[in-house]
Amino acid sequence: MSQIAPPRPVERTPVAGDCPGCGRAGLAAYDVVGETGWTHVVKCRHCLISVRRTPANRLGPINLLVDQL
Repeated sequence: MSQIAPPRPVERTPVAGDCPGCGRAGLAAYDVVGETGWTHVVKCRHCLISVRRTPANRLGPINLLVDQL
């Protein structure tokens, strides 16, 4: 029987500003994984619209020593 690791909480960093979609304050920055790999996003916590998306580390929140050289 294989064991499944418990889920890790996503660290969301608050970002100043208002959402262009719903106009409310409450933006947050965090890493997400999708079909193109890891992406650093800024999203509204209320309506979940993406305000900004930029490529992130190839392993997302995991930093390898070789990536720091």
